[in-house]
Amino acid sequence: MKLMMQDRQKIPLPKEMKKELSQAARLSLLVMGRRDKVEISLTFVDNQEIRKLNRQYRGIDRPTDVLSFALTEGEAQPVPEGGRQILGDIVISVERAKEQADSYGHSLRREMVFLMVHGMLHLLGLDHQEQEERLFMEAKQRQVLGLMGVSRRD
Repeated sequence: MKLMMQDRQKIPLPKEMKKELSQAARLSLLVMGRRDKVEISLTFVDNQEIRKLNRQYRGIDRPTDVLSFALTEGEAQPVPEGGRQILGDIVISVERAKEQADSYGHSLRREMVFLMVHGMLHLLGLDHQEQEERLFMEAKQRQVLGLMGVSRRD
């Protein structure tokens, strides 16, 4: 897996957190049974930038925590030998993640890992519009967080 990160916001993120987000992406792939070579783009933004994206792509004029832009809607596409399948882009508002972590009473680390897993599962084709989908997605999120030893108490 190749994870390309870009930081376009002002809240400093520790190097360890970036490593954990990469681990969260890898584990998300594993729990979904994906063993192929993939490429993902992860961008950290502030509330102002994610609000613009949310308005542009979802028609919702407010900041959100994470947006996922799947290139293939979770379906594996043919990849040249030795190449990687591009899954898509994940955009996380670190500002919103910090607000939510404070509100929920857990760490920014826990919130960021959760948002990364959530975004990855969307790239892999999961959704939460219907109750059955939501329950399945939540179970996968818990599975990855559990493998990482991350809980709501963190």
